[in-house]
Formats: sequence, structure tokens, C-alpha cells
Amino acid sequence: MKKIYCILFIVNCLTLSHAMAQSDTLMVRINGMRCAECGHKVKNVLRKNPGVGALEFNYERRTAKIAYNAQKTCPDTIYSMLARTGRYAAKPYNPKERIGRGMGQRIADMHCQKCADRIMASLSRLNGVDSLAPHLDKSYMFIRYDANRVSRDDIREVIMKLGYTPCNYYSSPKVEYGYYLLPVEQANEDTAESILALDGVEDVNVNPKRHTLAITFFNDETTADKLYAEILKMGIKAEVPAPHECDE
Repeated sequence: MKKIYCILFIVNCLTLSHAMAQSDTLMVRINGMRCAECGHKVKNVLRKNPGVGALEFNYERRTAKIAYNAQKTCPDTIYSMLARTGRYAAKPYNPKERIGRGMGQRIADMHCQKCADRIMASLSRLNGVDSLAPHLDKSYMFIRYDANRVSRDDIREVIMKLGYTPCNYYSSPKVEYGYYLLPVEQANEDTAESILALDGVEDVNVNPKRHTLAITFFNDETTADKLYAEILKMGIKAEVPAPHECDE
């Protein structure tokens, strides 16, 4: 019995030692890493290092959290590997650094200046939001912010809680938008994920408070009629709303 306990003790010590060796992490900024495809390329580079473990990416801040085994590699080696790629050269992440970002949000249910003022009043109270520019003629708002203090998701959550339904806005003529009403039971994340899988769809957002659905899609891959037909075919009972007459 003593022999068994000794063996178990040794195994536990080895397991703990291995876990501790894997516990070192390195947080870096990679300015050239802008999307998931970039992240995949960074991952392929670092996977060639047997000492590198799990990787976590934040594309908004363009950061990578790298777990590594200090017995097999070191930060200098990791920096050197990334530097050789040119585009994905890294530097230490500084949480106090300003990381300026800008995003356009299409807000089909932002009908008038009072709607825009309501949204801007709430967003301006967010720490990290720098400037707001509404464009009522195109139903979108351009937002500049510091990604080290506030995130895109934080901003969209504020807009959603006010009862509006934002989705990504682009000035490209290849991009169009859809806006629909949903039954209460389908105004959820499952609906959004199902529609996001359709061809040509770039962004989907469902507002459970307003029971609305907003979509950004590429018109060279699908059309508004085709997309709507596919949504109905999936069993999602979306309805095109009547033209809005703002009474504010």
C-alpha cells in the first residue's frame, strides 16, 4: 500500500510540475493582426515552437495572450519568431496605452434627431468613447473609442438597452442591410447564429427588448429577397415592418 501511495505522490508531483511549467504567459500587441485569418497565421508561426501552448486573441486591441513553457522557450524567442514575419512583429502590451478604434453602426430604428441624441447621451457617458457622429440620412452612427478602455460589445450593449438594433455599417456599394420584426420567442441569440451562417451575411444582431433583427449582407453573394426567403425557410417568422413615422 505504501508503494502505491508513493507512486501516486510522484505522479501528482510530476503533474503539478508540468502544469507550473505551462503557467507562464506573455501578452503582446501585434498591430498587423486585424482579423481571424491573421490570428490563424500567427498561430501557425508560433505552433512551430514546442514551448508555446494556448493562444488567446483580441482582434479589437490586436493583442495575443501566449501561454508558454519556460523550460522550452522564452519571450525573446517568441518575439523573434514574430519579428521574422514582418507584418506580425510584436511588442509588449501596455494596458495604459490608447488604442484608437473607429466603427460604423447601422441603426435602422434610429429615426430622428431625438433618437440620435438619446443614443449619444448614453454613449458619451462610457469611459473610452471619444467622439460620435450620427448620419440620419443613412441611419448610421460613426463612433471613435479607445479599445483599451471600452469595447465594441460594450458600446453595442448600451445602444441595445436603449431599444435600438445596431449592426455593422460599411460605405461599400456591395453592402446592404435588412431590418425585421420577430416574434418574442424567436428574438434570441439562436436566431442570430442561424442567420449568420447564411451565405453573404456579414453581421446579425437581435434585440430581445424590441424584438427586432438587423442584418448586414453582401449583395454580390445574396439579395434582399433571397435572404428573406431563406430566413422564412428556416422557420424564423421575420416580418418587414411598415414604414416608420416618428412622432417625437
